[in-house]
Amino acid sequence: MAQVPFLNLKAAYEELKPALDEALLRTAASGWYLLGDALKTFEAAYAAHTQTAHCVGVANGLDALHLGLAALGVGPGDEVIVPSNTYIATWLAVSAVGAVPVPVEPDEATFNLDPARIRAALTSKTRVILPVHLYGRPCDMGAIMALAHAHGLKVLDDAAQAHHAHYRGKPVGGLAHLTAWSFYPGKNLGAFGDGGAVTTDDPALADRVRVLRNYGSRVKYVNEVKGVNSRLDDVQAAVLSAKLPHLAKWNARRTALANRYLEALQGLPLTLPSMSSVEQSAWHLFVVRAPHRDALQKALKERGVDTLIHYPIPPFLQDAYAEFRPRAAEFSLAAQMAKDVLSLPMGPHLSIAEQDHVIAAVKASLS
Repeated sequence: MAQVPFLNLKAAYEELKPALDEALLRTAASGWYLLGDALKTFEAAYAAHTQTAHCVGVANGLDALHLGLAALGVGPGDEVIVPSNTYIATWLAVSAVGAVPVPVEPDEATFNLDPARIRAALTSKTRVILPVHLYGRPCDMGAIMALAHAHGLKVLDDAAQAHHAHYRGKPVGGLAHLTAWSFYPGKNLGAFGDGGAVTTDDPALADRVRVLRNYGSRVKYVNEVKGVNSRLDDVQAAVLSAKLPHLAKWNARRTALANRYLEALQGLPLTLPSMSSVEQSAWHLFVVRAPHRDALQKALKERGVDTLIHYPIPPFLQDAYAEFRPRAAEFSLAAQMAKDVLSLPMGPHLSIAEQDHVIAAVKASLS
C-alpha cells in the first residue's frame, strides 16, 4: 500500500542539495558562527523579500513574538489581543513579558481573528493586537490596522505560517508595526533547526530587538537593558539564504495542490478552506473540517495517508492556562474547530500521484 507522508522534508534537501551543501561548508569554513556575515546576508535578503526596511534574526518563532512584544514596551498590567484558536506559542509570548492574553474568537470562514470581535474585547489596558495568519491565510490586516490606529494600539502579527503570503498585493511582513517569523524546519521557509526573525519598517523597533536578542547589548560587555540570548546562528542563516530564492516557486506548487484539492473534494461532507480576492495564502496547511474527524483520520491512516490536527487542544483548555477554563464556554467556536479540523498532506514536494492517492482515500473514507 502506498504511504503518503504529511510533509517530505528530505525531498526539499535533495532538490537543493548542491546549494545547501555549499552553504553549510562555506559557513563551517568561515570560522564565524554567530552574528556574522551569513546572518547579515540573510537579514538583508529577507527584508527585501518582505519589502521591509529591517529584518532581525532570532533563535526561534516564540522568541520573535516575545522580543517583538518587549520592543513595543508591553509588560505587566497590559493586555494583548490573541486568537482563541492558535498554537500556544502566541499566548506564551504574551505571558513571557508579564502581560495578559485576551482571547478573541475567529471568523469561522477564515479561521483568523474577527475584527468586529476584536473591537468588543478592547479595554483601557489593551496595548497590542496580535493576529495570527493561521494556516498561511492572511488576516484582514486593513481592518485590523484601522482599528489599531483608531484606538492608539500597536499590531504585532504572527506570520510563522505565512511565508510569501500576500494581502492586497503586498507581502506579509510589512503590514503591521512588527511581524514575527518562525523558520522551524516544517515551515514554508524552514531551517535545519530552530530559527526566527522579526521584520519591520521602524528603525527604532528593529534596533530594540537587535539589542534585546544579544543580552541587551550592542557593544560586547556593555549591557544597556535586561536582554536575552536569542540569535539566529550563521549556519541556519546560510541554509535559509540558499532556500529563499526557491520560496516563491515552492509556494506556487502549494497553491496548485490546494486548487486540486478544492476541485476534487467538492461535494463531500467536508468544509473546505475558502479564499477572497485580496488574499494570497501561503498554503502552509490545507485544513478541512469534518463532522467525524477522528474516524476520518483513522480511516485515512489505514489507507496510507498521514494527517495532522492543528490544533487538538486550544490554549484556553491547556493546563498551562487553567485560569481560562471557567470561561471556556466563551470560546465555543475555537473548541469546536479543535474537534473537527484535519490537515491533509501539503508541501511543495507532494507529487500529483501522492495527492491523487490522498483524494481517493478521502472519498473512499467518506463513502
